[in-house]
Amino acid sequence: MVQNLFSIVNGMMKYFFKGIALLTFLAVFAGCNNGTAIKEIKVGLHNNNELKIQIDVLTGSPVDAYAEYWVDKGADTTKQVSPVSKNTAQHRLVLCNIVPKTNYAYHIVTVVNGAKTVSKTYTFSSHELPLFLQEQFTAKSASENHIPAEFKDGLMLINKRYAPGVAYLVDYKGQIKWYHMIDNLGFKVIHFTKDHTLLSILGRNDEPTSYGSEILEINLEGDTLLHLKKGQGDFKQTIHHEILKNTSNQIVTLFVDQKIMDLSTVGGGKKDTVNGDGIMVMDKAGKQLWKWSVFDVMDPFKDPKLLKTKKDWMHANSLNYDKDGNYLISFYNNGQIWKVDAHTGKVIWKFGKGGTIAMPAECNFTQAHAAHINSEGNLMFFDNGVEKHQSGVFAMKLDQQQKTSTIDLHIQLPKEVFNGRMGSAYMINDTSVLCCCSKRHIVVLSDRKGVLLWTMETAVPTYRAIFVKSSELSPYLKP
Repeated sequence: MVQNLFSIVNGMMKYFFKGIALLTFLAVFAGCNNGTAIKEIKVGLHNNNELKIQIDVLTGSPVDAYAEYWVDKGADTTKQVSPVSKNTAQHRLVLCNIVPKTNYAYHIVTVVNGAKTVSKTYTFSSHELPLFLQEQFTAKSASENHIPAEFKDGLMLINKRYAPGVAYLVDYKGQIKWYHMIDNLGFKVIHFTKDHTLLSILGRNDEPTSYGSEILEINLEGDTLLHLKKGQGDFKQTIHHEILKNTSNQIVTLFVDQKIMDLSTVGGGKKDTVNGDGIMVMDKAGKQLWKWSVFDVMDPFKDPKLLKTKKDWMHANSLNYDKDGNYLISFYNNGQIWKVDAHTGKVIWKFGKGGTIAMPAECNFTQAHAAHINSEGNLMFFDNGVEKHQSGVFAMKLDQQQKTSTIDLHIQLPKEVFNGRMGSAYMINDTSVLCCCSKRHIVVLSDRKGVLLWTMETAVPTYRAIFVKSSELSPYLKP
């Protein structure tokens, strides 16, 4: 074990010094008397990341500048373009979508009053991925023709939940196209935002599976936009399972709500602790703007198993928005999905066994994860299928006025990928669904009949596999 740890540390040190070497050896200087011309170019790794190349460009005066780059095969017909650095003399251009162990060519384009000037062509070579990132994902399919074009035109967001934490964007071939690593914490939960950023809950290895005490938001260049730690502002609670933004760009998360209660009447202590769940909205400084708790709407004493469940009474495991902006929250322990008014905190309806919306008999799900409104406007969730030992997916048409529901989609996954905890399911198009079977270390693409079109084994037990479309990744990444 010690020898293995030494090997990992030694490999990471080599990775670090290799990045330093790249910065040293690929420095290019170009002097010129023209005040707007390029005076200096330096090339290296951005944030010591092998799949992000940083080009620092110094110009004689403020201009707009960007890089065009391509695989160096003697032709530049498939150029990729960096984001534009505007009206400055010191430009930091970050090139993403880098393929390991590949030779690239590039030139710098400067723009003054609409007139473009293209520099001469330079080159750099990318390195292979470090050992700890190799062979993380193994993708298979019976026939590539069965894989929808929409799935090929996007990437999967996957997170490693223990330290050192890694967030990955992976293509359908299992190739890592982007990653971000943190040393001492794991990415417990991660979400791709409407602002094309990655918002995450960070936690230590000794914190439970999807629980953490820090919030991190980074952009696709890997730069930190927000980093909040428990103890800052009103951020006093442990958070878990979900991290989102609302329409006001505020942070929305689930938190552990601890309540001291007299449980002596049911065989507990006079000052016993019941752990419930709540929804908390904060600004980016950690100021609490809104809070809701299950204790506001439900009496723990009505749970006959309270002494057994008090340490994790309800176990909320996902949070999202209905079409009207109110919250959808799912609970593992009671197997229900609730709709909660985002202003008053009132429970509008409960879906599941003992809920307020009637279900067809065929909708016999047991525990649910990743509840959300899909692209067809239906309530969709991953069915853990604990009682029948077979996981699946449901998409339900709800009539909220009549309090009724019908099944729009029901996928029964093969029993070999039964996933009793965690998991997710998201539509890729109207005929296929991407499912994450976390406990099985596998992500699968299924058709509407439950036939697997594609599978990917993962070296990490990711909490979810979130599909991100190519349009949401531009201009940084191209699947």
